Amino acid sequence: MPNTSTRPKRGRRNRRVPREDPARNELVSRSLESAQQCLFNQDYGTAFVHYLLVLNLAPVLKDFASESFRFTLFKWADELDSLGRIQDLFDCYEQALELFPTDEVIINSMGEHLFRMGFRDEAAGHFHKALKLKPDYPEAKENFYRVANWLVERWHFLMLNDRRRNQKYQQAIQKAVEGGCNTVLDIGTGTGILGMCAKKAGAAEVYACELSKTMYELACEVVTANGMNGRIKILHMKSLEMEVPKDIPKRVSLVVTETVDAGLFGEGIIDSLIHAWNHLLLPPQSTQDPSRPPSQTGRVIPAGATVFGMAVQCLEIRRHHRLCVSEVGGLAMAAAGELHSPVSCSSEDDSTEPYTTERLSRLPGGYTPLTEPFNALDIDFNNVQELEGLCSREVSRVRLPVTGEGLLDALAVWFQLHLDQESSLSTGPKEDTCWEQAIYPVQTPHNFPLRPGDELIVEISCRDAYLRLCSVAVARDGQEFRLDDCLDPDEPRNNPGPSGNPNPSLNAEAELCSALACLGTEQSSGPRDYTMLECAEMALLNNQPYHDSFRRALAKLITNLKDARSVQGPSQGQGLEVMPLTDPPSGPMDPGPDPFYVLDVSEGFSVLSLMAASQGQVKAYSSVEKTQHQAVLRRLARANGVPEEALEFWLNQVEDEQAVLQRPSREKLWSAIILDCVETCGLVRQKLMEKATLARCLLEDGGQIFPERIVLYGMLVESDTLLLESAVQGQEPTLGFNIAPFINQFTVPVHVFLDLSTLQCRHLSDSVELFILDLMNTNANYTNRDVKVQASASGRVTAVPFWYQIHLNEEISVSTFNQDSHWKQAAVVLHQPLAVREGDWVRLAVTLQKSSISISASIEEEAGETGTVDSVRESAQ
Repeated sequence: MPNTSTRPKRGRRNRRVPREDPARNELVSRSLESAQQCLFNQDYGTAFVHYLLVLNLAPVLKDFASESFRFTLFKWADELDSLGRIQDLFDCYEQALELFPTDEVIINSMGEHLFRMGFRDEAAGHFHKALKLKPDYPEAKENFYRVANWLVERWHFLMLNDRRRNQKYQQAIQKAVEGGCNTVLDIGTGTGILGMCAKKAGAAEVYACELSKTMYELACEVVTANGMNGRIKILHMKSLEMEVPKDIPKRVSLVVTETVDAGLFGEGIIDSLIHAWNHLLLPPQSTQDPSRPPSQTGRVIPAGATVFGMAVQCLEIRRHHRLCVSEVGGLAMAAAGELHSPVSCSSEDDSTEPYTTERLSRLPGGYTPLTEPFNALDIDFNNVQELEGLCSREVSRVRLPVTGEGLLDALAVWFQLHLDQESSLSTGPKEDTCWEQAIYPVQTPHNFPLRPGDELIVEISCRDAYLRLCSVAVARDGQEFRLDDCLDPDEPRNNPGPSGNPNPSLNAEAELCSALACLGTEQSSGPRDYTMLECAEMALLNNQPYHDSFRRALAKLITNLKDARSVQGPSQGQGLEVMPLTDPPSGPMDPGPDPFYVLDVSEGFSVLSLMAASQGQVKAYSSVEKTQHQAVLRRLARANGVPEEALEFWLNQVEDEQAVLQRPSREKLWSAIILDCVETCGLVRQKLMEKATLARCLLEDGGQIFPERIVLYGMLVESDTLLLESAVQGQEPTLGFNIAPFINQFTVPVHVFLDLSTLQCRHLSDSVELFILDLMNTNANYTNRDVKVQASASGRVTAVPFWYQIHLNEEISVSTFNQDSHWKQAAVVLHQPLAVREGDWVRLAVTLQKSSISISASIEEEAGETGTVDSVRESAQ
C-alpha cells in the first residue's frame, strides 16, 4: 500500500522530450529546397508534392510556408482543371485542408472550383464556412452572395411573404387531414412549411423529402426550431428514389407538393406524381367502392390544374429572342443567317428550352394581347392513368381568333392550381402572385403582323413531360400559312428596330401580303439553319445605340492614332518597351502597313472586333470562343468587305485562357482593348479593375481602354416589392411557424436583374452620382466615397437602385438604364427602412471592394452631425 502520508514530490511532469532526428530534418530541408526550386521553374505539381511532405513531417513550418503553399496549390489546381483532372484537383484540396483545416482562403478557393463545376450546394457550404472563419473576408462574402441566389432562389421569399397562398394551402391540408388523411408525404419540402402544416393539423405521420442539400439542412433547422424534430422525418433525396418500406414504412394517404414552375410541369411534378401513385400513395378513391375511408385511400394536394394561354405582342420579349435590326454598328446583318435564342418548342433541337419566364406586368414597354385567353390544358393529379398518358397524347391543335392588331411575339402561359374542389390559386398576369408567367417566344426569321379576323393556329403537346405550345400557322381568307417558312430575302419587310414603334403601321398589311406570297401552304421548307445566342446576347445585338456609340468612338481613336503616326513616323508610337508575354501569332500577314491592333475581350458573342476591323488598317482580335459564333463573324466579315486577315480569334492563339490579356505579338502593343465591364444583371464584373490595370500596360502611346471610365448613379426609393423579394418580412411567424430567421440567412443585400422603369416604387430623390471607376487613370480611383442626396419626398427609403453611364471617351457614352439597354439594373436593399422627410439630406457612404459595392445610409442632422439609421449593406457580384 503506498505511503499516503508522504508529501508529493515537486518536479516536472513525466514527459519525454522528442529527440532530434537528423535524417528527418535533412529530408525536410531538401524537400523544402526542392519545392522552392520547382516553384521557380513553374513545376507546380512536383512543388505541391514536396510541400505536402515538408508540412506533414514538420508542422512547425506551416506559418512559414503557408503563403507559398497556397500559391502552389492554386496554380496546380488551375493546371489540373485545364487538363480535366477533376478528381485529382479535389484530392489536392482535401490534402491541403487536412494541413490547414481553418484556412479561409483555401476553403473559399475550393468553393470557387465547386461552383464552376456545378456543385452549388457544396460550394455554398465552403463559402459559408470561410465567412464564419473570417466574417469580413470580401471574396468569400461576394461568392456566398452569388451562390445564395442559386441555392435559395428569390421566389422562396415571395412565396413565404404571400399570405393568401400560404393560408389557402394550409386550409386545404387541414381539411384533408381532418377528413381522415392521417399519413402525409411532402414532396420538395423546401423550408418544411407544408409538412409542418400537416403535422399541426393533426396528421399521425408526416414525411418530407428535399433534393437540395442546402434546403434540406434549412428544413431540418426549421422543423427543430418549431418543436417538431422527430415528429417529421425529412429525407435528403428525390421522391423518385423513395421506396416502401426502405424510406417510409408504409404508403401514405396524402401527398402535398408545390413542385410547379411558371410552365406548371418544369420542376418534374408529372414524374414525381406518377412514381408516388405507383409506389408511395395508397390507391385513389374508387367509384366502385366509395365507402372506403380517406385513411385507406390516397389523394394529392394540389388536385389538378388548368393551363391558360394568350398570344401577345411585346417588344421586350422580341428583342431578347430574335434579331430585330438589319444593321449593327454599320455592319449589314443579312449574312449572319437566322439568329435566335435557345428558347424554342421546335422538335428539331433537343438542346433548346421550350419556354422562359417573365412577369408580364413588369416588362418594360408592356405587352398587347392579340387573342383572348384560351384553355390550353386540364390535368387531374389524382388520376394516375391521365398522368401516365400525358406525354403520349397526340399533339392537339387550337384555332385562336385574333382580337388585336400587332406583331406576334410570344404565347404567354399561366395556370390555375386547384388545391381541392373548393380552393384554387391563379398565376395569371393580372394576379398579385409570387409566380411569373411562362413565355413561349415565336422564333420566326421575320415579323408577322396579325389583325382581327385572322386565326392563330397553336399546337399543344407534352413531350418530355414539358408543356409545349407552338404557334405554327395563321389562317386568313380560308388558307393556312406556316410561320416557320422563310421569307425571300429580296422581299421588302417592315422590320422595326427595338427602339422603334412596335405597333404595325399602315404598311403592315402590305408586309403580310408580301410574306404570304412567299409562304408555302402545302410543303414545309424543312429544318431551318440557325445559330443560337443567349437571350442577353440577342438583346445586346439588338442594342443599336450601344453599337453606334462604339463605332463612333473606335473611328475617332483610329483617326487620332493615324494622325499621331503621320507626325511621329512609322517607327514611333508603340510606347514603352516591355518584356514579351507571348510569341507572335501564326497565320495571315497583318493587313496593310503597320496596322492598329484591337482586342475585344467581351464575354460571349460580340461584333465589336468586326466593327473595329471594318475601320481599315486594323488587325482585330475577337474573344468569341464558340465555333458556330466564329463562323457567323466570318460570314459577316466577308459580306461587309472586311479582309479575312483583318479578323482573328484570340482564344485560338493563346494557350491559357486565364492569360487572355497579352501582347498581340512580340514587338507590338494594343491600340485599343475592349473590356466587358458590367454584367447583364446590373453589377460590375468581377476583377474588372485588375484587368484594367493589366490592360493599361499593354497599350501603345495614345491607345485606349474601352470604356475609359464608368460612372455609377443611384437614387432613393421606397419599394415594398423589393423588400418582399429580398427577405421574409414582418415580426409575425409564417402561419404560426418560425421560418424567417433561418431562410433570411440567405438574404443578399443586392437585388439584381431589376427593371427599374417598371418597378413598383416611389422615387424619394433625384438621381445622384455615387461612384466613378476610371479604367485609364489608376491615380484617379478610390475605394470610399460619401455622397449627400436630398430627399424630394417624404417616405421610407427601402433601397438604392443603381445603374451606370459607360463613357467610351470624353464625348461618347451609353447608359445601362434606357429602353434600348440590354443591361438590367440592380439595387441595394436596406436592412431596415430609413424614414425621411422632404428636404432631408441623406448621406450615402459608398465603398467599392474589388467589384463588390456596399452602401450605408444615414440622416444628415441640421447641426452637421450624422444620425445613423441604417447599417452597411453590401452587394454581391
